[in-house]
Amino acid sequence: MISFILMVNKQGQTRLSSYYEWMDMAERVALESEIIRKCLSRSELQCSFLEYRGFKVIYRRYASLFFIVGTKADIDVRKKLGSSSSNSSNGNSSSGMRKMGDNQSPENYENELGLLEFIHTLVETMDRWAGSICELDIMYQLEHVHFLLDEMVM
Repeated sequence: MISFILMVNKQGQTRLSSYYEWMDMAERVALESEIIRKCLSRSELQCSFLEYRGFKVIYRRYASLFFIVGTKADIDVRKKLGSSSSNSSNGNSSSGMRKMGDNQSPENYENELGLLEFIHTLVETMDRWAGSICELDIMYQLEHVHFLLDEMVM
């Protein structure tokens, strides 16, 4: 499940942030600044996926903008996967999934390559909408960009 989407320039200024799960403002600001710092400090030769504070972060740079998508493990999906595997013919769980204990966090099964493709589709859609998308298009037509983004995510 997508938790947030950020669009950031090379100087680290957030141009768009959209959250799909509740977080208080202090936590958002701290999380954004840390994730942005981590993504900007990585070289082009490094992988575009990283894990930070329980989030799986996928990012891609297009021209002067970084598109950052953060996902968190969806506990409901994990419960459905666990219950469907436990209802096998012999009654034992044969899927090889690790049981969740009190101190273990659920695993994130989001497809990183699928989210990279989502970022690419988002950029292509914005290019068709605005001609050639740039940082100024996002800044001056923020409401349209939010609408477009929400239509693609939800």
